[in-house]
Parts: sequence; structure tokens; C-alpha cells
Amino acid sequence: MEKIITINSEYHSLDTLREFLKTSSTFECSKEYDKWEVRRDTNGQIAQCLILKKSSMHAVKIFFVSEDTIKINYIIPSSIMNAYFGKSVKARRNIIEIIAEKIKQTLLASNQKKAFEELEMAVSKATVK
Repeated sequence: MEKIITINSEYHSLDTLREFLKTSSTFECSKEYDKWEVRRDTNGQIAQCLILKKSSMHAVKIFFVSEDTIKINYIIPSSIMNAYFGKSVKARRNIIEIIAEKIKQTLLASNQKKAFEELEMAVSKATVK
């Protein structure tokens, strides 16, 4: 799950957006290196993103795709939980891994969608009206 949103010009950086989210929502917000996609910034360093966390199982990753546009992606913030319940990125998987992933996706899909919508609503307060 992901969404691209145009944001108010007053929240033009991760730091200002983080401060806004800390005060306007009840969710935990932190600035971290993007270990989920391992994106690179203009200097070749690992890019940073905001993590808006509902629980150890549900969060969104927020990063700028342009000066006034952010992208929100659903993630599982806990490394251990992500290893068990996250999307597999292996190039080759056996049939048991494929079946297990489909079962996980089916069981978790409704809870993940609900959590994504809640977290998206918190971020939408900083968007252009």
C-alpha cells in the first residue's frame, strides 16, 4: 500500500514534518535511515525517511519524492516482525515459501489496510487543501 500526497510548503523537510506529526498525532514518529528500500540521496548516502508507527506491526514510511510531494508506504517497523511477516524479496523461492506468503497476505491484509488508512489520515493534516 502506498500513496503520493502533495504537502504544504511549511513542511518542506523531514524535520519540520516530523515535528508536526509529533504534535498533531498520537502515533510515534521518528526519523530513520531507509532500511526497507535502501534508497540513496543525492550524496550517495542511504536516504532518510520518517516512520509513523502505530505498533510494532503497523507503520508507514514517509519520504519526499519531490520538493512538495511525499510518498507514504506501509511497512512493518520491527526487523524481527518484518522478517516473519514482511514481503519476501528473494529472487527464488520454493513452493512452501510462496504458499506461506500468500497465507500471510490473506490473514494480514485487512488489518494492514485499516492501519494504513489511520496513519494516512494523520499525515493528511499536513497536505495542501
